[in-house]
Amino acid sequence: MKTPVAVWFALLAAALFGGSTPFVKLLIGDTSPLGLAGLLYLGSGLGLAVARLLRDRGWKASGLSGSDWFWFSGAICFGGVLGPFLLVFGLVGTSASTASLLLNLEAVLTAVIAWVVFKENADRRIVLGMLAIVAGGVVLSWPTGEGGVTGWVGPLAIMGACLCWAIDNNLTRKVSASDALFIAGSKGMIAGAVNCLLALSFGAMMPNAGMVLATMSIGLLGYGISLVLFVLALRGLGTARTGAYFSTAPFIGAAVALVLLGESTDQTFWLAAGLMAGGVWLHLTEHHEHEHAHEPLEHHHTHTHDAHHQHQHAFEWNPDTPHAHRHEHGVIVHKHPHFPDIHHRHAH
Repeated sequence: MKTPVAVWFALLAAALFGGSTPFVKLLIGDTSPLGLAGLLYLGSGLGLAVARLLRDRGWKASGLSGSDWFWFSGAICFGGVLGPFLLVFGLVGTSASTASLLLNLEAVLTAVIAWVVFKENADRRIVLGMLAIVAGGVVLSWPTGEGGVTGWVGPLAIMGACLCWAIDNNLTRKVSASDALFIAGSKGMIAGAVNCLLALSFGAMMPNAGMVLATMSIGLLGYGISLVLFVLALRGLGTARTGAYFSTAPFIGAAVALVLLGESTDQTFWLAAGLMAGGVWLHLTEHHEHEHAHEPLEHHHTHTHDAHHQHQHAFEWNPDTPHAHRHEHGVIVHKHPHFPDIHHRHAH
């Protein structure tokens, strides 16, 4: 089976986000966690807003409906405001390589919420992979020094960030058919402005211009462009599978941290890495195929005419070119390999 382009979107999103974590660690110092999180997201929002204006040659409506705004607002709150703050707070007392591997828990929590709350399908292979990742997270975060309970503070904060992003991922899936640049850019602008204002209200001082530019540049790559690719992956893979592919991010972050920061590792680190790598491998080798029925559906997104898009047009169009408009899907019953994407949200 040909690898869907959405898989490559998810893996590239993971590479950008995972690689940014050690660089965020380098920025921690005089800037408060709130201020740093705000600048990261502000850089993401401003950069993507400019890209969208250039692409559309001006401002265009978002295309979100009334109910979409509810899901999108929740995604901004959890993923744009709370998540980045908890990550930066946790990085203060946690090594970048350890934090990078702990971020694997985001995929686990994303999948659990998708399965339990949003009733997304879960195969045995995916469940086993998630259990391996959880085991790795427990091994990695277990206190080994004299810090006692204090040793849990950093890892717990990072786990809290993972939970926030897991909620964000599931809420974002509800609007993933909309413009990915608008979704990611708006989240960055709003979340960045809120976190920066909160930091200033608590008496934090903003860093110098050079540090601001560096932080916002990392935010554009690691948070902004990564989120655009993540939304595109959600559209094609569903929440749990996108989270599974995205769980390669911590390994990229850990590798960058070991090389860039020269951090040391022990047997515990490599045991956790092995467990998590096994879980990711189970995710990446999943195959899902069965006969399924498509219920009538009407929505708006960019598409080409394939087995799921056989509708007529009231305008001229090129069958070889992707295009976007509101269209209807009739009842279809067929069998093929698939993921729980925007067209495959059926029960099992």
